[in-house]
Amino acid sequence: MSKHILIVDDSKTVRNLVAFIMKKEGFKVTTAEDGLDGLEKLYSSEKVDLIISDVNMPRMDGFTFIKTVREQDAYRDLPIVVLSTEGQEKDIQMGMSLGANLYMVKPAQPEKMVKNIKMLLG
Repeated sequence: MSKHILIVDDSKTVRNLVAFIMKKEGFKVTTAEDGLDGLEKLYSSEKVDLIISDVNMPRMDGFTFIKTVREQDAYRDLPIVVLSTEGQEKDIQMGMSLGANLYMVKPAQPEKMVKNIKMLLG
């Protein structure tokens, strides 16, 4: 069965691009437009195996989203990849300290992203 990836980003272009790359690799994809939508999709979808999240989003940003996901036992070990234009050291540190497994700066190279995601999914 293919792994299920949740993509959370307020940019439709980014969501579609990342979804396209992941589907081409055989992953099942669900998309969400911000942190709150991401939580709703996480709770209502079938088992999610990995999350890719942006940082800057309306309603609930990526850092709050990651923190909320990590506070729940069921999702403590769920791999989370941050994909953001925020590439400063403080942002990367913040993402990692809140529980992200990997922090990638946009624009991420598709091959590198796929390789890292496959590695996290083990």
